[in-house]
Amino acid sequence: MITVEKIKPEMTYFLRQKILRPNMTVADCVYATDHEDGAFHIGAFSKGELISIASFCIEKNPDFSIENQYRLRGMATLPKFRMLGAGRQIIDYAKNILIEQNIDFLWCKARTSVKEYYSKLGFNIHGEVFDYPPIGPHIVMYKKLT
Repeated sequence: MITVEKIKPEMTYFLRQKILRPNMTVADCVYATDHEDGAFHIGAFSKGELISIASFCIEKNPDFSIENQYRLRGMATLPKFRMLGAGRQIIDYAKNILIEQNIDFLWCKARTSVKEYYSKLGFNIHGEVFDYPPIGPHIVMYKKLT
């Protein structure tokens, strides 16, 4: 059984480094937005083990004219726990929080290798593929929450 809850930003660093930036240090996995007002972090747990994470912050993408936007960052799931729905549960949990705050638009910079995954979560592609050094090719994706 997977449980989902808000977590402290520091709890995300290990999985960010292990899954998203394995050739970087844990210090490289700290985002400037981690402790900003409005930022929150969600973790999914299986038998007490943190298996999946995502961070959410107030950040406006200038390509979108929508006023109230949030950005999804650093979503990662341990490989042996993929396909169990942890990521979907995190997005659903965050969606409820954001809708309560009258936020109806969520966007991210997704690695092209996982754009199909984000599509299954209801995200749409926006624009062209771009390089996000030193991580690689990304594409902006967005989801209307209401």
